[in-house]
Amino acid sequence: MKVLLDTHTFLWALSDPDRLSARARETIASSERFWSVASIWETLIKVHSGKLPMPLPAGSYLTARMSANGMSVLPIRLEHVLRVQELPMHHRDPFDRVLIAQCMQEGWPIVTSDSVFKKYPIRVIW
Repeated sequence: MKVLLDTHTFLWALSDPDRLSARARETIASSERFWSVASIWETLIKVHSGKLPMPLPAGSYLTARMSANGMSVLPIRLEHVLRVQELPMHHRDPFDRVLIAQCMQEGWPIVTSDSVFKKYPIRVIW
């Protein structure tokens, strides 16, 4: 099964896996895992603004951790961005809205602890 990991899910898996639910850990271990370019972008913004400590350069660190953990990158395609316009404004975070649109477009579940994702027609695993 292909799954998209929310930004925090992958970061927690790296730094504090006990924060993940048992179901999330099991899904991550048994699935083909993807991390969106939107999550990479969001993470780099938070690192640059000082909100998220991370080894520098953060981009190299993230790509190395993704590779070491067998993660694939989900690019942001035009159809993903166009799908955002169909979403009700339950979630206001633009990065999360892209992740939701990607899950809708690809038909994949997302692994996230964010309960707002459940308001959209996607499968949420936690």
